Amino acid sequence: MSILRTVTKWLFILCLPLLLLTASISGAINSPALYNYGFEKYNVSQVTGLPQTELEKAASGLIGYFNSNEEYINLAVVKDGQPFVLFNEREVAHLGDVKGLIRLDYWVLLGTLIYVLGYAGVSFWRKNWRQLVCALVSGSGLTLALMLALGLGALFNFDQLFLQFHFLSFTNELWQLDPSHDYLIMLFPGGFWYEATLFCALATALEAIILGGVGWGFSRRKV
Repeated sequence: MSILRTVTKWLFILCLPLLLLTASISGAINSPALYNYGFEKYNVSQVTGLPQTELEKAASGLIGYFNSNEEYINLAVVKDGQPFVLFNEREVAHLGDVKGLIRLDYWVLLGTLIYVLGYAGVSFWRKNWRQLVCALVSGSGLTLALMLALGLGALFNFDQLFLQFHFLSFTNELWQLDPSHDYLIMLFPGGFWYEATLFCALATALEAIILGGVGWGFSRRKV
């Protein structure tokens, strides 16, 4: 029984960083405010020739596509008063690959959420408060350490980090797009991904601080 208790506790500790990070990524993916922030900061309207209303339509279309059952995206906007298909075949194929990663993120989020809630529920049922609190504080500490490493990696060498992410995540070279005519790169330049990465790392760290603080508060009360 002690071995099972130890294994389930460590699974909880390892699941917590995955849960918090995938939750932050999911939130970023589905945040129109983050998209619009990038559009404004990097003058995307001027770069693409698309008005802000059409950029907002593009953001909404991407979010809708990522959460749909459609295999490929077909997104049209209005440019210079004429209907315009935003993404070419290479970009459409790459977005299909990206959607696969997003679905993986959703599944990891769901799986870790089920386990974390199940572990917490069983701990409450058995009134095993100390083990739950210990696991919560440990998992939060691990999350903070990982987010610190991610943040430092992004701050000091984001280009290499971003490149390695693509090599590990994709089995093709569809992600190698041309910013001079591929709108996917124009919409989301490198600076946007740098800030999005820091946003996810900071959001995850904040979530860990809150959960760790709750666990620490309970431990101080010697539950």
